[in-house]
Amino acid sequence: MSPVEQILALDVGTKRVGIARASALAKLPEPLMTVNVSEAFSAIEKLVQTQPVAAIVIGLPRNLEGQDTAQTASVRQWAKKLKTKFDIPLYLQDEALTSKAAETSKVGRSSGIDALAAAIILEDFFNTPKEQRQSA
Repeated sequence: MSPVEQILALDVGTKRVGIARASALAKLPEPLMTVNVSEAFSAIEKLVQTQPVAAIVIGLPRNLEGQDTAQTASVRQWAKKLKTKFDIPLYLQDEALTSKAAETSKVGRSSGIDALAAAIILEDFFNTPKEQRQSA
């Protein structure tokens, strides 16, 4: 029996990247880890090498009106670089207020606020109809 594919989610910040995962079948996001931005590609590469990854979802920061910010442009560049490194479907998911929700949550704190935010991003992705998902 082959292992179930995972979907990874990333909350990319200026200093840290939160990483979460969920089974593509069960769709129950779990915070995995928080790493420094400089270590993120290496951490993602290890995950991709050790488990089948069906897709990667990256949180896309926007302001409360849904408009792009300076951080949005930075994350889009980061996604572009990630896309050249891995041959895995990549999606962008609006991450409005996920960090605030992670800060107020009492669950999953041991892996870090950023990883918890990534799990919330992944949950939002699963709740988005497939035809409305945004490919990177």
